[in-house]
Formats: sequence, C-alpha cells, structure tokens
Amino acid sequence: MDRKTTDFSHVAVVVARADKSLQQIGDRLEKALAAADQGEKAPVRMLSGEGEFTAVEQAGNFADAQKVRDALEVAFKGDADICVSSTKERRKKLLICDMDSTIIQQECLDELADFAGLKAEISAITERAMRGELEFEGALRERVGKLAGLDLSKLDQCYRERITLMPGAKTLVATMKADGAHAMLVSGGFTYFTSRIGEAAGFDTHRGNTLLDDGNALTGNVAEPILGREAKLAALNEQAAALDLSVSDALAMGDGANDLAMIEAAGLGIAYRAKPVVAAASDCSIAVTDLTAALYFQGYTDSEIVWKH
Repeated sequence: MDRKTTDFSHVAVVVARADKSLQQIGDRLEKALAAADQGEKAPVRMLSGEGEFTAVEQAGNFADAQKVRDALEVAFKGDADICVSSTKERRKKLLICDMDSTIIQQECLDELADFAGLKAEISAITERAMRGELEFEGALRERVGKLAGLDLSKLDQCYRERITLMPGAKTLVATMKADGAHAMLVSGGFTYFTSRIGEAAGFDTHRGNTLLDDGNALTGNVAEPILGREAKLAALNEQAAALDLSVSDALAMGDGANDLAMIEAAGLGIAYRAKPVVAAASDCSIAVTDLTAALYFQGYTDSEIVWKH
C-alpha cells in the first residue's frame, strides 16, 4: 500500500514549463534527491502534466532539507522552480502578497514617474531600494517628492494604460480562497493602486501607502507612517491573529528587500523573480514559471486549481 505524502517529513516540488517532459523532470528529481539524501522516499507524484506546466513532487524523510534544496537548485538551475517544504500544514490559510513586480508586472511609482519625464531617475532609486541598498522609507519619500505637481488624472491614466496583472495572479488567489484561505495584498506602493489591483485580482483586503494631493495634483508627500518592511510584517501578524491563525499558516510572497521580514516569518516564504537578498532568505523561489507555481508548491494538482485568465 502506497504511503501518503504526510507520512514523510518533507516534500520536494519541481515546476517547469511544459516543453520539459514530465518523465524527464520526474527522473531528474528522483536522481537528484537520491544523490542529496539517503532517507526513505515516496514515489514521484504528478501534479501537472497536461497544460502549460509540468509539475512533480517527491516526499521523503530528509535529514537536511537545506542540503536537499541546494542540490535541487543546482540540478534544475534555469530549467525549473523548486520548493522543499515540510509536509505539515502545506496548504496555507493566509496569502499575503507584495504588489509591484509580484502581483503586477510593473512598479507603479516608476510608471507614474514616466508621466513626469522622470522614469529613468526614479527607477534607479527603486532598484537600489528593492535590493536593500537604500532605506525603504527614505527612498519612497525621495521618489514621491519628485512627483510634486503631477496632475491627479495621471494616476487613472497610469492604471488603465500601464498596469497588468502577473500571469497566474487571479488563479493563485481564486484557488487559495476556494480552499478557505484569506488573501491580502500589502504594498509599499499606494492605496490608489492596491484598491484597484486588489479587486481585479480577487484579494479580500489590501494595505498600502497614501499619496497626498491638493485636489488637483500630487503634493510630493506621502502619508505617515510609511508602510515599509516592518509594517508588512505587522500586517502578517495582525491578519493572522484576526483569523485565529498562526504565521505558520501563511504564505508570504514578494520580490524586494521590504518584503524580507514577512517572507522570513511566514510558514512558506516565496521569492518571486526576486532580488538576490530576497531569494537567499526565502523558503523557495519562482523565477522560471509564474505565480501558479505557488499552488503546486502547496501540493495542489491541476484538477484542484481554479483557473482564471
């Protein structure tokens, strides 16, 4: 009789684009795991093999989960996304996500700056802040200050013309909500965008910073206190408590340094196409596929996923 995944301590998941054959991925996973860890293992299990992705998993009693992760990242570098996690409480009940470059494909502030002719200048500051080279709060004040006088109509134009959801965003949120999870969007960006993007992607709640204006144009100021790294962690803790959950019941995902605290605290912290400092601190990373991988990491199969386009 086959043993269940939960009979083992950990599970390793590999997600690739569909042009990588299921057999090839499964065989590579089994071989890499055998080389990295000599503990007892379950047979390779298929999660996805007929659509856009190939996803497989193998459970085992791993003596050193980090060693297994390192080995799989070497074995599948550039070909697939991998996750090694505990088999306990795999399906999270709280989804908390960054917005810019995670749930959407853009950085809202950089796109707004383009309307002021300052995109290159402001994008350079954004990049340094996301890499952790600049204090987030100070960098945000500096960038917003450069937008003083920008007509408020540009916010709507920016949202309508520039902002697009990341592939898999709606599917991720809809599937986890269908399984009973609460979905929260938390951003160092602005409530003008979090409210609209949160609704478009299906999030239950949202938090962000507030741009100040004089009724016609931006003043160049942002409301205090600024929602940054520690405020994102506070949002995770507060929302978990409100739902009578532990932070171990949460999946936190983001790409920048201001996401680090919530990613490190959550039961499953995922770096999405992230800066190196974030990828290094996460439980797993998504860099090859899309947000759907976060569902396969939790053990969802194609038949359980609520597909949205």
